[in-house]
Amino acid sequence: MPYFVYLLARKKDGTLYLRVTNDLARRVHEHKSKQNIGFTSRYDVDRLVWYEEFDRIYDAIDREKSVKKWRRAWKIKLIEDMNPEWTDLYEGLA
Repeated sequence: MPYFVYLLARKKDGTLYLRVTNDLARRVHEHKSKQNIGFTSRYDVDRLVWYEEFDRIYDAIDREKSVKKWRRAWKIKLIEDMNPEWTDLYEGLA
């Protein structure tokens, strides 16, 4: 089973949200449909702008913890290396 570390954004250079999931398409859909009341629904953060896939949950969690400690500029570079236009990558998953 794959595991994913992912970043959502409201807009380019906007609010960022970083988490881990084992079903990226389902989880992003939940964010987009505002199924869970919380940070992403409150701040309208629902654009998938970056993700990485891992075979083991422990590796995904370690990566999440590492990236969470990064400066914002480093996270933006991470996004722009994969997705320079900050397009919503969700469409490619569904």
